Amino acid sequence: MKTFKVGLIGAGFMAKAHSVAYAGMPMFFWPAPALIKKKLIADLTVERADEAALQFGFERGTADWRDIINDPDIDIVDICTPNDSHAEIAIAAAGAGKHIICEKPISRTLEEAKAMYEAVSKANVVNMLAFNYRMTPAVQLAKKYIDEGAIGDILDFRGTYLQDWSADPNSPLSWRFQKAVCGSGAFGDIGTHVVDMLRFLIGDFTEVNARFATYIKERPMQTGTVDNLGSVKGGTDVPKAPVDVDDQCLLVLKGANGSFGTIEATRNAWGRNNFITFEIHGTKGSLYFNYERRDELQVCFADDPGDRRGFRTVYTGPAHPYGENLWPIPALGIGYTETKIVEMYKFIDAVANGGRVSPDFEDGYRIEQLGDAAFRSAKSGSWETI
Repeated sequence: MKTFKVGLIGAGFMAKAHSVAYAGMPMFFWPAPALIKKKLIADLTVERADEAALQFGFERGTADWRDIINDPDIDIVDICTPNDSHAEIAIAAAGAGKHIICEKPISRTLEEAKAMYEAVSKANVVNMLAFNYRMTPAVQLAKKYIDEGAIGDILDFRGTYLQDWSADPNSPLSWRFQKAVCGSGAFGDIGTHVVDMLRFLIGDFTEVNARFATYIKERPMQTGTVDNLGSVKGGTDVPKAPVDVDDQCLLVLKGANGSFGTIEATRNAWGRNNFITFEIHGTKGSLYFNYERRDELQVCFADDPGDRRGFRTVYTGPAHPYGENLWPIPALGIGYTETKIVEMYKFIDAVANGGRVSPDFEDGYRIEQLGDAAFRSAKSGSWETI
């Protein structure tokens, strides 16, 4: 069995998620396409990198991510850093012939996304963008139903990603609120997940009319290198700095297949934790999914008898996509970790056996094109072509 050596850049929350996925992938998908050796992890300081190496099971740490790029033994570069470093690291990794998995969104700008896409295309390396929510078995089941024609031609759709972790104005000024680092706010951070999910299910979009809003204009500054998100609140005496990205976005979209719908994302929705949903209506039925109930897909088919027509729940399990590799009983419980394990399986399988894995940098580039058109629309107040 092949073995690939991994270098991971960034030692925060996503590094933990990816490290667990590397360890779990062969346990769930056996025989595995390859085994993984976690060789080197990089972070901003040697102390933090060494601690992360011990915690996440890497051989050693480094404070210079270029050590990973320059190591001839490393086959895979895993990018789990803030958005402002994605392009530089990915382009360098592609130039060194490394396969790449990168956390979403692909970049801060359309220009960076294009450069990343061109770099991996030129180098002909396997590349993946980590939109793991689409790996949820219920989402994959929705795709199966759509591809089989079970709900007919798609008429309209709506998608949401609602959170409340930043609704408190005293939550700290994470890098996710700083345009120079993140590129965009709610759209890039969470809205792109819904865009990816709906692109996966129903295809590309051709036009957009968008609105963006920033509700909280400044936030308490945070110290240190750890991104606290909404877990720590700043006191009234903590200095504040401006927020220059969107807290909320609303996109009205036209699909290439003639469908029509909306996508909404906000981090200021009190009472919503990780409320990722989609509802898709077709000529023969409808589908509804809520990630907070991720073992369930709500389905309604038009050919059901009239006295039984209505949404019913399908609980995902062994009979559904990836189900036989996960847990043996429907509704036993699919979590965030399992979606990362499925994601890692697909990526490692492509590295081991060749071929394209989706979502990849081209998908990320297409999403960035949509985002660019959305921000142009918000500025012009009119429909914009994607």
